[in-house]
Amino acid sequence: MQATKLLVNERAARLNLGVERLVNRLVRTSDAVAERLHLGGRAAKYDDVHYEFEGGAADSLRKKHYDKSLRLLWKGEAAMPWSTFRDMSEHERELVDLAERNMSDDERAIRKRITSDEFKALLDREYTVEQKRAIVAILSAIGHGEAYAWLVSASLLHEVKSTGAKAALTMQVLEEAKHFVVMRELMQAFGVGVPRQSAWEYLLLEGALKAKGLDKFFAMNVLVEGIALSIFGVLSTLPGLEVLRLFHLDESRHTALPLNYFREFPMSRWEKRSPIGRIRRISMTLPTLPLVMLLEPHFAVLGIDAFDFAGSVMRKVTLLSERAGFLQGEEAEAQTKFFNDVFNAYCRATRERHTDKDFMSAETTTGKAELAVEREAFA
Repeated sequence: MQATKLLVNERAARLNLGVERLVNRLVRTSDAVAERLHLGGRAAKYDDVHYEFEGGAADSLRKKHYDKSLRLLWKGEAAMPWSTFRDMSEHERELVDLAERNMSDDERAIRKRITSDEFKALLDREYTVEQKRAIVAILSAIGHGEAYAWLVSASLLHEVKSTGAKAALTMQVLEEAKHFVVMRELMQAFGVGVPRQSAWEYLLLEGALKAKGLDKFFAMNVLVEGIALSIFGVLSTLPGLEVLRLFHLDESRHTALPLNYFREFPMSRWEKRSPIGRIRRISMTLPTLPLVMLLEPHFAVLGIDAFDFAGSVMRKVTLLSERAGFLQGEEAEAQTKFFNDVFNAYCRATRERHTDKDFMSAETTTGKAELAVEREAFA
């Protein structure tokens, strides 16, 4: 490209450069001093010398989460053709149309895209009103959680180090936004209303949002996402709820993020072992106990033992906590025994002829694909 060079005043250019260097040095020195004194300082943990965020590139985190999430990114329009979502590109629609043209009549009948009215008719055909209310009550416990997951994952962007970790969290923010809006439309399709948060959901989710620093990883990615993973695993094989398999796959990556992050940036011994921190994390789990008791009748309508479900959840949450470094081995064993004892004590008090059992070994995820995903995540 041919370009005409414009003449500039070199004296003015040198003066401008000198002023910039002086101001740069003063601003950065002032911010560095303020940061050491805990009086503010630079807000962005960004390394503009090396063109990375503080902590470096962390490309392995990026490949495990950001790249993988983009490969597995699903669209509401494709997963729920009856919905109002129109989030597929023209190219994606052409590929779907091409695939459908090459199907046999039987395959095309199976793949048939149903309308909103047809989907609601399917729900009416498959479920009683009581079963609809039970499904929506259980889904709403995590549907409201998706709103908080959206907020918490966005707030964590400022807490994590490295470009790879921020890229991974960015994908989670995107996926949580998608989960919230898709889940909202799915629940509304049942036509029985969506209940507001119970007191226990409110305490659990507010605690996650108010958690400090990397405790947000425990509160959201380990605890809340661990519950979500199990809810999607237990409901995704029900008629009309196949889209939850895609939620389940996303949640498996979200629950793995703290473990992968702390491999790159280990917590200090104090962060792991601080008595105050341990008490904070234990207190975060407490609302889950009355929440299970509250949801027990809804699980029962679907033929699911709520405490088998709760035992499955707590086993996974405890394993995730131990792997990420939030619990030591002996603490994990004590926590497992504690929850098992509490569940058995409650069942003895509320059920006839209850025989104590190991709820922690129960598994309520039923789909083959979902079990394969969890085997990979928890192996």
